[in-house]
Amino acid sequence: MGSQKKRPVVLTARDREELVRVTTTGVHPASVIRRARVLLALDTSAGGIGSQEVIAARLGVSGETLRLVAKRFAETGGDVHATIARKKRDLPPVPSPVTGEVEARLIAMACSQPPQGYTRWSLRLLEKHVALVEDIPDLDHSTIGRVLKKRNCVLT
Repeated sequence: MGSQKKRPVVLTARDREELVRVTTTGVHPASVIRRARVLLALDTSAGGIGSQEVIAARLGVSGETLRLVAKRFAETGGDVHATIARKKRDLPPVPSPVTGEVEARLIAMACSQPPQGYTRWSLRLLEKHVALVEDIPDLDHSTIGRVLKKRNCVLT
């Protein structure tokens, strides 16, 4: 941390007003309020600021939080809203392989007669048979169990 360059936070009067408004009025997520308070505390436009340790103790955050908020402020080019708001995900969420059709086929298989030599379906046995069916994606036994539990299907 000693080799990193300090990033001064310089806020305009309008930015300060907006941050004060966020911290004192309305309903905002706690993380947004915390980052807004950190920006206000790190603002050097009103004069000198205290040491990182004093600011962190006063705000009840870690020194790392101070560093990350200042870094994000610099990365966003001084955009206060982008700094205090939640970051957008880099990657989109992965869609579930279990669609309605897959669910229906899985439930139908679980409700059918078990293969010869077995008295009932088990999750592991269903997993093996799902792997053999070509148009159903390979599912883990725990995923199969969640699907069946969600639909209140009991293996008998």
